[in-house]
Amino acid sequence: MIAIPHSISPQDYLDLDRQNPIRHEYRQGLVYAMTGRSDAHARITFNLLREIDDGLGNSPCRFYGSDVKVNDQDDFYYYPDAFVTCDERDRQDRFIKRYPILIAEVLSTSTEAFDRDLKFRDYQKLDRLQEYLLISQETQCVEVRLRLADNTWETTIYQTGDLIPLPSLNLEIAISRLYRGLD
Repeated sequence: MIAIPHSISPQDYLDLDRQNPIRHEYRQGLVYAMTGRSDAHARITFNLLREIDDGLGNSPCRFYGSDVKVNDQDDFYYYPDAFVTCDERDRQDRFIKRYPILIAEVLSTSTEAFDRDLKFRDYQKLDRLQEYLLISQETQCVEVRLRLADNTWETTIYQTGDLIPLPSLNLEIAISRLYRGLD
């Protein structure tokens, strides 16, 4: 991600983002242009969304890809690779969601450090968020960070052959299904 070097207001960011064909993320006054995705990144995201769609069935929950923003109190506006919200309030705005229960990011070399640290710290501010998935493009490896009852986070690593439990969705996904169709 490349930062635009001067600070702007959240409203100016939203105006810029709506008018620009290139997506941007916003964090505490700075705007970051989104970089291109690899074919593996796109395939993993597609596979995850398909598994979530199949698993949700007729649930009132909704899932989204990277075309819808998540935000909290104008501190940040991010485009997660995938997320799920079950909160009725998230049906009010077609472009921004504020109450996701699960967020997933597919890691890339240029964003991995940010996704693991600062972005995760921001996402922790989302009261409803229960699970944060970090999915590797390089190997069959998924890191799941689960919010516990005492508001701490527990991290579990899943690898080749594992089933990934997603308690927030009452769903399990075979890790092989996330990496299906990759060379």
